[in-house]
Amino acid sequence: MNVVNHLVPSGYAVYGIDHIGHGKSDGKRVYVERFEDFTKVLKNYFDMIEKLQPDKPMFLIGHSMGGLISAAYLLNHQNELSGELSGAILSGPGIKLSDDISQATIFAAKLFSIIMPKFGLKQLDSKGVSRDPAVVDAYVNDPLVYTGKITARLGAELIKTMQYVTQQAAKIKLPIMIVQGSDDKLVDPGGAQFLYNLVGSKDKTIKIYKGFYHEVFNEPEHELALNDVKTWLEDHLTHFLPTTI
Repeated sequence: MNVVNHLVPSGYAVYGIDHIGHGKSDGKRVYVERFEDFTKVLKNYFDMIEKLQPDKPMFLIGHSMGGLISAAYLLNHQNELSGELSGAILSGPGIKLSDDISQATIFAAKLFSIIMPKFGLKQLDSKGVSRDPAVVDAYVNDPLVYTGKITARLGAELIKTMQYVTQQAAKIKLPIMIVQGSDDKLVDPGGAQFLYNLVGSKDKTIKIYKGFYHEVFNEPEHELALNDVKTWLEDHLTHFLPTTI
């Protein structure tokens, strides 16, 4: 809600989506047959927003797994984006596996993805969401947030997509901003810089917030990150404004 509360008063329209298997969306929790299902639904969602907000510049904000979905979306629709997106902001993107995930776990994810795809494999530590205990408490007690184990199929699809995105990231040409907490406990914080270095955009920005955990927009100092995002958006909206003589 911090993103909404920060941007809407400034005149932005903010839309949010529950991905398949998350929130109010259908499907088994944290499960997807193929990662492309996420990006196909996202494409349908953008088509709907374009009808609701015709001729308006649109920016994609993707957080965590949503950051990976967003990066894959940019690649999958790169040829269509000239009339669709004006830029993207990725927050704590799940681009690189954490060092604490063993090769055995990776192998198990790939194996069980084939023989037992809905098998629960790994559970994330909710305390890594934010340094604010109230945020963690709200996260744990939100009935729409799933805090169980990630399914083997989703785990395997995440790994495959991370590899795909890092191999193809140079093809991303849109203006892009990456924001990352230096003390992220849920994704490898080095993934943000790794992706930044790979992205082919001439117009790219990265912000690393010292001491921040995973959700930089829900940290005690979230105003700092949100102000940076707002400034970036404003800078990239200037060429959409009409010229006066």
